Amino acid sequence: MSETLWAVHCDGSAYPNPGRMAYGVVIDAPDGRRLTRSAATSHIGCNNEAELRAVIAALQALQALDADGVVRVFSDNSVVVAQLQPAVAPAPVVRLAALFDEARRLMAVFGDIRLEWIPRHRNGEADTLARAALGLPPKPADRRLSKARRRNG
Repeated sequence: MSETLWAVHCDGSAYPNPGRMAYGVVIDAPDGRRLTRSAATSHIGCNNEAELRAVIAALQALQALDADGVVRVFSDNSVVVAQLQPAVAPAPVVRLAALFDEARRLMAVFGDIRLEWIPRHRNGEADTLARAALGLPPKPADRRLSKARRRNG
C-alpha cells in the first residue's frame, strides 16, 4: 500500500508590517490536483500572525478536503515553524497564543503531519497569492539568487 502525500505551501503577508493581513495556500493533492486558496483577513497584525493564519487556513482547507495519509506543510517563517513543533512549549507571545492553540488543534486531526521550514525562494507561489489578496504585486526575484543560479547553472 503506497502512502498518500499532501504537500502544502503556505505564506502570510502583512502590509505594512504590522498592517492588513492576507494568506496564500498551495495544496498539491496525492491525485495530482493543485488547489490554491488566498484571502485577506479582517484583522490587522504582524507578519508572524499572518504566517500563523496562513498555516491555519491551510489546515482548515485540508480538513475540508478530508485529507488523509502523509501531510507536509511548508512555511518560510521560522518562528511559526519552531513554535508548532511537537516538543516546543506553548507560544510565549500572549497575543498569538489562541492562534497557536488553534493550529495545534488542527494539526492533531492528522495522523502523520509535519510542518517544515523552507527558504523564501521556494515558497514563491504561496507568497504571490498572499500579496495578491492585499492588492500587491509579486516580490521581485532576489538578484543575488538569480546571479548564483546563472553562475552554477
